[in-house]
Amino acid sequence: ILLMGFIGGLLAVCMPCIWPIIPMTVSFFLKRAKTDKKAGIRDAVTYGLSIIVIYLALGLLVTAIFGSDTLNAMSTNAVFNVFLFVLLVVFALSFFGWFEIKLPDSWANAVDSKASQTSGLISIFLMAFTLVLVSFSCTAPIIGLLLVETTTSGNWVAPAVGMLGFALALALPFTLFALFPSWLKQAPKSGSWMTTLKVTLGFIELAFALKFLSVADLTNNWHLLDREVFLSLWIVIFGLLGAYLCGWLKFQEDEVGGDLNKPMPVLCIMGGLCSLAFAVYMVPGLWGAPCKAVSAFAPPMNTQDFNLNTKVVEARFTDYEQGMAAARAEGKPVFIDFTGFGCVNCRKMEAAVWTDPRVADRLRNDYVLVSLYVDDKTPLPEPMEVKDAEGNTRTLRTVGAKWSYLQSHKFGANAQPFYVILDPATGRPLSGSRAYDENIDEFLKFLKR
Repeated sequence: ILLMGFIGGLLAVCMPCIWPIIPMTVSFFLKRAKTDKKAGIRDAVTYGLSIIVIYLALGLLVTAIFGSDTLNAMSTNAVFNVFLFVLLVVFALSFFGWFEIKLPDSWANAVDSKASQTSGLISIFLMAFTLVLVSFSCTAPIIGLLLVETTTSGNWVAPAVGMLGFALALALPFTLFALFPSWLKQAPKSGSWMTTLKVTLGFIELAFALKFLSVADLTNNWHLLDREVFLSLWIVIFGLLGAYLCGWLKFQEDEVGGDLNKPMPVLCIMGGLCSLAFAVYMVPGLWGAPCKAVSAFAPPMNTQDFNLNTKVVEARFTDYEQGMAAARAEGKPVFIDFTGFGCVNCRKMEAAVWTDPRVADRLRNDYVLVSLYVDDKTPLPEPMEVKDAEGNTRTLRTVGAKWSYLQSHKFGANAQPFYVILDPATGRPLSGSRAYDENIDEFLKFLKR
């Protein structure tokens, strides 16, 4: 998450709202350094730290407002995921140049005038705050995507960690160029390359938006975005991105950059070819190919209507009691798979580990495979009253809540994927549990144990 935030920060630095500001800001610190070198260095470092503090505070604020329990609940909530889908589509359209997301100019002017009236460290902090406000139209979609990814991860410290990475990357060029001004001469000048980067990020935001719509679709059994529909949309999105980077597709934003007939740089064309190759790679997935590179984002294989792949490993049961009864009748141990429709690592395991012929053979023949979806929003026939670890009474109303309670109460775990092998007669574990790990040999040892 820290690395994801850092990469987001580096991308934000290259946006048209921030990159041109760097020389102006650095020249301010250099003028102060001429009269007092120590003060100039101190101010530059303070400016960078101020940016970090502002964005870190934003991440902590998100956590404080929602809290860890709420974040966990929201990560599979249909309304919340549809809202995130719409939000990311809006961000993508803003990057395509349809409109600009801006804060009121009066906010930035007020903070800027306050910075010029004050002195010392407070003025430097207010300058950093002005940068945050002025660059909002470029950073908002990136911060939005970052916060969306972290808030749906279920980890309460994730938003703060993500914002820390983002702020570090954003503060780094301002601080380094102020400390080493000669580097600024070697930095690339502002130009049409920033528009290209902006539009490219728009395509990526559009692709990620579908992931959140998919989570809402899966947890509520709408069947609007089955695997082949999802892959079809991704093929179109990355095909168009490839066409854009190769210069075959133009946006209104590109008119600002200058000559529309100017050939694209070699780097863009290479990126375009990679995007087109990625789109072609996904095409066989429409007929059931695993497409392991996108398995973490695409809906599970069992949502595919037309599937020519016979090597897929699917659970025979999605109900604990039914699976245990079948295992008792067949005299086989039960392989319990605590999973989730919105679980990225679960899809990775199913595509990268379960499809291995040795693993697939054992799961099919030696075990009764039961997958329990902890985010299944299907209502229970009747609400269940249970007691948690503290002795408090809880009411379980959905199938997913029932399996989530089973996992936490019986096995003391709440992360997915979570695998455990049970004796069908007693319901007790026959070996240790196993979590996310794509090491196939270790997974085989777990099955043999």
